[in-house]
Amino acid sequence: MASRTARLAALAATLPLLWYGAPAQAAPETNLSASAATCYGGAVRSYFQAGGWGGDAGPYKASARCKDVNVKNSSAFGTEACVVFIDKTNSCNYLTYLPAKSDWITVATNVRDGANFKVRFTNLRYEYEPLVAYHAY
Repeated sequence: MASRTARLAALAATLPLLWYGAPAQAAPETNLSASAATCYGGAVRSYFQAGGWGGDAGPYKASARCKDVNVKNSSAFGTEACVVFIDKTNSCNYLTYLPAKSDWITVATNVRDGANFKVRFTNLRYEYEPLVAYHAY
């Protein structure tokens, strides 16, 4: 009996919260989705008529939207991507493999706002199909 009474008391205490709304606490998934939507909402598209051996997209300027540089490969083939911070060097930071039709993949982390960069693509073989990628930064 005591447990039934306790359950009824808990339910009675909860009902007003449900009526007026729960306390303002978003689930972690919601926060991540909102952050991702804001970051990816400013994405730009790069397109190469033939993938060839790869190529450079940009230049871009890092923004406050994302703290990283993210790339989504929409091509029918896998490719490798890297970020070149053009104010400092003409070399890649490191190569990141992007499978065909990939989701968003981070190719540079903790990028300073305002940093100038380009994204360099390197294909393992000559590609006759178009190379299509989206960049969020």
